[in-house]
Amino acid sequence: MDCQNLPEALRLMVVGMTTVFSVLLIIIGFGKTLIWAVNKYLPEEEQPKQQARPAAQAAVVSTDVAQAIAKAVEQLTGGKGKVEKIEKI
Repeated sequence: MDCQNLPEALRLMVVGMTTVFSVLLIIIGFGKTLIWAVNKYLPEEEQPKQQARPAAQAAVVSTDVAQAIAKAVEQLTGGKGKVEKIEKI
């Protein structure tokens, strides 16, 4: 086995791995800086929250639909799931 090129191969490997690691650190730094700048200077517009409907105005689900949903949940969860409340969004 020829061991004359082993030190050069190891040196090239270390230089290559160090270069890749350095470039990845630079990319992460730029990414974090970009995210920080965008969040600071261009904040997301807040959407007005929709008011919850009172219980009297809430949409009523028919019994057929409620039974179908209950059976689907029971089948998907193997009998472990339980439907407590159905709301229309």
